[in-house]
Amino acid sequence: MNHPEPFPEASDSPLADSLWRGRWLALVAAALGWMFDGFEMGLHPLVAYPALRELLGPGVAASLGPAADPAAAEAALKTAVGQWNAILNALFLFGAAAGGFFFGWLGDRIGRTRALTLTILTYTILTGLGGFSTSVWHLAASRFLAAVGMGGEWSLGVALIMEIWPASARPLLAGVIGAVGNVGYLLIALTSLGMNAVSGQSTTSSWRPLMFIGVAPAFLVFLIRLWVPESARWEAAVAHSEPVKPWEPLGPATRGRCILAILLMGIALLATWGAVQWIPLWSVSVAGPEYSGAKEYSQIAAGIGAVIGTLAAALFAGRFGRRPTYFVMCLLSLVATGWLFRTPQTFGPEFLAGVFLVGLTTAAFYGWAPLYLPELFPTRIRATAQGIAYNFGRIFAGIGTIVLTGAMLDRFKSDLPASLAFTSLIYVAGLVLIWFAPETKGKPLPD
Repeated sequence: MNHPEPFPEASDSPLADSLWRGRWLALVAAALGWMFDGFEMGLHPLVAYPALRELLGPGVAASLGPAADPAAAEAALKTAVGQWNAILNALFLFGAAAGGFFFGWLGDRIGRTRALTLTILTYTILTGLGGFSTSVWHLAASRFLAAVGMGGEWSLGVALIMEIWPASARPLLAGVIGAVGNVGYLLIALTSLGMNAVSGQSTTSSWRPLMFIGVAPAFLVFLIRLWVPESARWEAAVAHSEPVKPWEPLGPATRGRCILAILLMGIALLATWGAVQWIPLWSVSVAGPEYSGAKEYSQIAAGIGAVIGTLAAALFAGRFGRRPTYFVMCLLSLVATGWLFRTPQTFGPEFLAGVFLVGLTTAAFYGWAPLYLPELFPTRIRATAQGIAYNFGRIFAGIGTIVLTGAMLDRFKSDLPASLAFTSLIYVAGLVLIWFAPETKGKPLPD
């Protein structure tokens, strides 16, 4: 049995008006949380290269000795930076997976809003501490632990918003969820450019202040704790039921859907983190030393495309169905990444246009997922199930980032674009797998 919508429309009734305001306050708080998630995720591609060069440089130089050839020393440092960038990406994904599992389960136990505040405090404080790193291991620990909070925030925010808004609004809201995250990804690139312009220095000297800025979302906690209502649908679902067990979504009733969701999100995440997230670092090599803002401009192009793509994907899925939309996203992503990574590139408008298209197509999955995943699971276990489904995909992506990308770099003699092109072929699996998943268009959220 499905419950009626938990909140009525705004009216002359004080209770209805209060509930209507609560719905909008929840959306604003969750949207800000997702925006800062994107801000934090966009931070790493900008700071990784200068931070890793600074933190690894002395060790690499010492290992080669004072008589080392400068060209050989630079090559060794670039190799170490590439290897550690893959490790940091994987640690982020493993941390986000751990946070998604834990905080998703916690949200089903103590409520969406209470758990949400804990996730935001976790990722803001740990990101800020990363700015004090004096070794690569400090940076790695910050990246992992901050990701624990970010992984939980996505699942909880999605569950809260999809449960308190009416079904007719879900496609648009899913697009907003994906879009605001990419607005944050775009904002951090603009912030970096602005800081460089004011200081007259390169990103190399400003990576620590950028990490300190990551503490800003902590203020969002006060908004959530004071004014954002709890999900009435969740409160009704858990009122007379046993506490949720962490492994419950993998039980007989929802196991099949959970496994399919894991695989579908694993494909999108593996391609994103094994290929697309390398574009800002790759753009430095494409641009050469004469373009000091190559990383930022690439991230801006990808971010603009991603905002459009996430909104379009969710609205398309709302009209034409979840399965056809996923198929189209895989097909377009395959074409866009294939063209960008397999075509000889020089930095300029054509390159940035290609990055824009890759951002538009590959980020579309993150507008589709907030619409589809909540529709697969009942309210009582929704946050836990989403945490498992979305974050098992992150584990696959983390392993793939280290194993697959590393293996491809060896296979292609450190030819990064050839490696990224091969990794993006994972979208082919999505073209087939989606037809085994249930279609949920036009159906209410299961209770």
